[in-house]
Amino acid sequence: MTVHKETTAKFLETIRKVKSYEEALGVLYWDLRTGAPRKGMDTRSEAIGALSGDMFKLSTSPELGEYLNELEQPAAQEQLSDIERKLVSETRKDYDRSVKIPPKLYQEYVVLASQSESKWEEAKANNDYAGFQPYLEKVINYTQQFIDLWGPKATRYDTLLDQYEPGMTTAELDRVFGGLREQLVPLASAIAASPHQPDTSFLGQKYDKQAQKAFSLFILNQMGYNFEAGRLDESTHPFATGLNPGDVRITTRYLENDVTSALFGTIHEGGHALYEQNIMPELIGTTLCTGTSMGIHESQSRFWENVIGRSKPFWEQYFGKLQENFPGQLDVSVDQFYRGINVVEPSLIRIEADELTYNLHIIIRYEIEKMIFNEGAKAADLPAIWNDKYKEYLGIVPPSNAEGVLQDVHWSGGAFGYFPSYSLGNMYAAQMADTMERELDGFWNLVGRGELLPIKEWLTERIYKYGKLKSPSELIQSVTGKPLDPQHLVNYLERKYKDIYKL
Repeated sequence: MTVHKETTAKFLETIRKVKSYEEALGVLYWDLRTGAPRKGMDTRSEAIGALSGDMFKLSTSPELGEYLNELEQPAAQEQLSDIERKLVSETRKDYDRSVKIPPKLYQEYVVLASQSESKWEEAKANNDYAGFQPYLEKVINYTQQFIDLWGPKATRYDTLLDQYEPGMTTAELDRVFGGLREQLVPLASAIAASPHQPDTSFLGQKYDKQAQKAFSLFILNQMGYNFEAGRLDESTHPFATGLNPGDVRITTRYLENDVTSALFGTIHEGGHALYEQNIMPELIGTTLCTGTSMGIHESQSRFWENVIGRSKPFWEQYFGKLQENFPGQLDVSVDQFYRGINVVEPSLIRIEADELTYNLHIIIRYEIEKMIFNEGAKAADLPAIWNDKYKEYLGIVPPSNAEGVLQDVHWSGGAFGYFPSYSLGNMYAAQMADTMERELDGFWNLVGRGELLPIKEWLTERIYKYGKLKSPSELIQSVTGKPLDPQHLVNYLERKYKDIYKL
């Protein structure tokens, strides 16, 4: 065995160990969010912190640095496979960023983030921002310390963005979001003024939770979600956890007075899960065995939830089955149902927002995050800032913090810079759907017949199987033949809502 091959073997073994820690931590997090006894949460957080600390030390070890140094040499690069070369370059990026963080500081942060998420659950349930605020202050403080250690990019917030969407900047997002706002606000105004408002009264009933769960399981099966490689559970905030392609778990949230919340939440998380379940086997055990970015990941959840799940052909196929699950409750036509679930109106809750105003929810969070990290906004200021922005952008003010600044889990766990991924996901999804309509014969006929597996296979061949082998920009270019163009999203929304509202 050559020296390079010995080093490659040691490098891959280290990466496998890191992935083993990640998987164990993933199970602990999943358990914490899906029903672990509350009394054990602090101790569990300490356990998560200890394991995370060990994983962090392994992923920032001098030995790993030495392996990288050797495998980056031209002679070694020639002997590596394409997958191994990509793994070396991705590991180098992670290593250079992580090695700047002292292990003790990282472990403290992980324990805090775990405790903070649990405290957020209580605070949201009790509308207690004051009780949560000290945790959020600490999370922000640690994040500020990390930015200092990493070295700020063009702005401090750019440093955070880059972790979720490599290469993305505030300058680019300001341009993209500005253009979206410019085109979507007039469309929303025209919709509000239309005399052809959909009837949603039939949705306001009490829907049996078990019947909701049964339909959610049915739709996941139709999408091609593999239940031998996953499961559906309940949590305060829906999420997906990809432990490995053979174990990708999702959760949803059932509301008795809303038949659509769990349904679309399940389809959304199911889209994330299809991505993770269909990564090529060659990437298992490596850090490339995941989505290439949060924006691309969100493109899949938003594609399945909105482009497919809120389309008329989808409900022409599945509305009868939904009616069977709730006998006597949905006595309307499929057209009435389709228009009712696509109503556009300002709402307080992001995850229940319509496709058009959803992007305004994201822009609000993006602007607040910029204020925190670029302008020094404090945790104590956030409820007032939040409420002011909701009034400015959506014309409504949350009656409580539970329906306002406390509604999302992200900040409690330190996921600053994540929110823009959702709108980027909408843009990627619209552009991919445009390509699919042209390349996949009878795309909408397939949806209308409930033949969703060819769609999943198309996405697998072009997106899912590659995991992190391609960057977001490489992937959108290879799938659609051009870079990301937000106009596809505007065109999609205009076409859809001008029809629904007869504009």
